[in-house]
Amino acid sequence: MGTIELLMQGFAVALSPESIMFALIGAILGTLIGALPGLGPANGVAILIPLAFSLGLSPTSSLILLTSVYAGAMYGGRISSILLNIPGDEPAMMTCLDGYPMALKGKAAEALATSAIASFIGSFIATIGLVILAPILAKFALKFGPAEYFALFALAFATLGGITGKNQFKTLIAAALGLMIATVGIDISSGVQRFTYNSLHLFEGIDFLIAIVGLFAISELFFFLEQHAGDGLKKVALNKLKLTAKDILFVMPASLRGALLGFVSGVLPGAGASLGSFVSYTLEKKVSDKGTFGKGDPRGVAAPEAGNNGAASGALVPMLTLGVPGSGTTAVLLAMLISLNVNPGPMLFQQSPDLVWGVIAALFVGNLVLLLLNIPMVGVFVKLLSIPPKYLMPIVTLIASVGIFSITGSAIDLYFMVGFGIMGYVLRKVEIPLVPVILGMLLGPEMEKNLRHALVLSDGDWTVLWSSGLSIGLWAVAAAGLILPMVFGSILRGKMKRSKDGLVD
Repeated sequence: MGTIELLMQGFAVALSPESIMFALIGAILGTLIGALPGLGPANGVAILIPLAFSLGLSPTSSLILLTSVYAGAMYGGRISSILLNIPGDEPAMMTCLDGYPMALKGKAAEALATSAIASFIGSFIATIGLVILAPILAKFALKFGPAEYFALFALAFATLGGITGKNQFKTLIAAALGLMIATVGIDISSGVQRFTYNSLHLFEGIDFLIAIVGLFAISELFFFLEQHAGDGLKKVALNKLKLTAKDILFVMPASLRGALLGFVSGVLPGAGASLGSFVSYTLEKKVSDKGTFGKGDPRGVAAPEAGNNGAASGALVPMLTLGVPGSGTTAVLLAMLISLNVNPGPMLFQQSPDLVWGVIAALFVGNLVLLLLNIPMVGVFVKLLSIPPKYLMPIVTLIASVGIFSITGSAIDLYFMVGFGIMGYVLRKVEIPLVPVILGMLLGPEMEKNLRHALVLSDGDWTVLWSSGLSIGLWAVAAAGLILPMVFGSILRGKMKRSKDGLVD
């Protein structure tokens, strides 16, 4: 069956009343979460995973809901960037450069509408790219053996520095911590207990859903208590929208260029939305700047917004086809799929075509829903910024706790969740990223299984790990992914810091 026929079947799934309802709910919740500075899409998806499980949703409905939250959070991150000069997350930082100056000029509504349109263009084009590229990459990945998969997992860990944007050494420490946690439980191959301390609760290992909610949601609660326990953010008045067709056509080239660059950044393992946003803004400034960028040029809003939303959809390509997340948020989505006994990878397109193509079609529907929602409902989303965190965060924590308890039915798991929350808080205080911890827990068992399989097939010959041209290529890319961020990371962070320092006060 061809791609077009499969996509049409996917639209039959995505346009069902149930799927449209979950896409709408996810889009609204994602935009609300994205509008809150600091939360971001990864936290938003992590917080709502327990809700999806407690409602007993099917894998397709769960993924439609959470990918809509993902897309909505990418949209919502621009609201505080433009109105408050506070990025909702790191990719939204570049939007501040021209978005906030537009707001100071009385064009806040135009800036928000421009960003919504550019975000739609970025996501739409990237989803088309997903339709074209994902089946090709999935067929290519069928050639992978255990040695190639082990090299692929090594590549995923080597490129984590691009996902997190942090110190490469600290990123590797976090990944090693995740791999250590993944070894807890009974070894499937030998039946030997590993780090269980004769506790029945640890025989099956540590559920990474508990770790995700603890590391992200609970640690975020601690940070809010520490930094924002007082009042909410100041309300911002919006002007009446006066966006014309001429204004839309003016930013269209910037949006298209940003979408393409963002998609490429998202597909590359470890690049992520931050790079997509930064590269899109930088290129647009070189192409179009006539002394207006940084002073409220709408193209300076459109380019990074198209870039980061294009990267968000592009990051789904390696996750669905290879089982390797292309961003922090797709790492959380990967955990959710594994918990539902759905294994992303090349066989997913053959074993669960309804799920894959239903989700891809739902991305088209969800982005249209987001465009229609975001322009008229901006005022509603802005009011959320005025809610004091001391009221908001307990509600978030309650949702996470009830969701985890409804999944496991064990009070012990709530203690584990709090423990991971404390660990996440400490790691974040010392600037050790959390995503590699989760990725280590997720990929560790499969990485170990493929290593053992490869060694069994080769009678213990370790050279099998780099015996094929494909595995050698993967190791070479992994080495480049490990070394290049160390060489160029400081340059990129320096430029982004100078850009941030240049924001209008």
